[in-house]
Amino acid sequence: MAVNHLAAMIASGESETLELKGTTGARREAAMTVCAFLNQDGGQVLFGVTPAGAVVGQQVGEHTIEELSAELQRIKPPAFPTVERAPVDGGRSVIIVTAAQGASRPYTYRGSAYRRVGNTTLAMSADEYNRMLFERMHSEQRWENQLAGWSVDDLDVAEIRRTVAEAVRRGRLEEPVGGDPPDLLRGLGLLRDGVLLRAAAVLFGSSERLEVEMPQCLLRVARFRGTDRMEFLDNRQFNGNAFTLLASAERFLRDTLPIAGRFEQDRFERIDEPLYPPLATREALANALCHRDYSIGGGSVGIASYDDRLEISSSGSLHFGLTPEKLFEPHESRPWNPLIARTFYRRGIIEEWGSGTLKMADLASRAGLPVPEIDDDGGAVTVRFRRGQFVPLPTLGGMSEPEARRDMILALLDRTRDGLTRRELHAGLGPGVTERQVRRALKELKDRGLIISTNRGPLTRWKHRTR
Repeated sequence: MAVNHLAAMIASGESETLELKGTTGARREAAMTVCAFLNQDGGQVLFGVTPAGAVVGQQVGEHTIEELSAELQRIKPPAFPTVERAPVDGGRSVIIVTAAQGASRPYTYRGSAYRRVGNTTLAMSADEYNRMLFERMHSEQRWENQLAGWSVDDLDVAEIRRTVAEAVRRGRLEEPVGGDPPDLLRGLGLLRDGVLLRAAAVLFGSSERLEVEMPQCLLRVARFRGTDRMEFLDNRQFNGNAFTLLASAERFLRDTLPIAGRFEQDRFERIDEPLYPPLATREALANALCHRDYSIGGGSVGIASYDDRLEISSSGSLHFGLTPEKLFEPHESRPWNPLIARTFYRRGIIEEWGSGTLKMADLASRAGLPVPEIDDDGGAVTVRFRRGQFVPLPTLGGMSEPEARRDMILALLDRTRDGLTRRELHAGLGPGVTERQVRRALKELKDRGLIISTNRGPLTRWKHRTR
């Protein structure tokens, strides 16, 4: 490595990915840092550079490298960082130790695990160590890749065929050699030695058997009045495989969520759309079904609809170092249930790995909604959609049509400071409302002192009295 390259590396000083040591006499402290790099995002240790950034080098012999290598071998499980020399003036060298993020985290050095915080190496907490250890064990032996003890007769064969046909059509699966269900499942990677995996049961199992043997294959849906859980308007549960639950969830959202109206500049007609973008809520539902922790027997996917928000939650927590903030940045996709997630991808429900949350944010922004919020409380992950500047169309319930029209007019006027003409209000109320009904509603609202008018004739504009 050239000296000018070294200078560029150390220009910004020590960081989460760079440690500077004057000599290999500090190799023990350096091995702690290499351990921390393996546990996080990788990094480099440079021997022969002072913490102030001065390149001094050191005499490097075979014994020097042997001692350093022996210290690095105390890292468990075995890791193999690269060690190279960069010649500098006076016959000296800088030793560069490079470690990428380890594939078998957590790593320990002399029996302790370490992590990097800024330019400091610290002992890892027991909770973080246990979380990493659990994730490592999960990658090797997961709930979804264990044998289910089911037969093909316990599955929805029609759903299997639909999935394979769609995967082939999208070019995400090769045409199967055989058309029998075991051949199709083998092509999806859901058989081991001819025996069904649990992922196959989650994806295609019959509702009757799932309800008894895997009660966590459950969807809970609720519609609340207001913004808390004090009063239910609807409360149901559905058992079934992942595709059945996805369909039930989407049906509940279609039946429950109001249509929202909005106006665009230079257009009198109101644009009516679902209150929350269906593609965004579908992405949230797919993520919940793919990434949830199925090992929790009492777990479920939940939908809670309030007057001011929609929440989609799933049992479990975020893993692999992901945080709610990182999910809205470009990130690597590491699904907790890769077999289930891969089948959703092949079916076309998930379009791109690692882009689901970015897609949700983009769809919400384009629909005029705030960016969705994500909470991880350790027991459940919740995606929350909040309302934007849409005008929800009232559902009549116990409200008469004239009352609904008056309520809608007040909602339309609530979105403008300059008021609206009768023509604009008529367009905003949508088809099926006559001009006479609009006139009558405006008169009743004015008589109640809720709205005022300015100007006369066609130039009359209506406003809230408080504005």
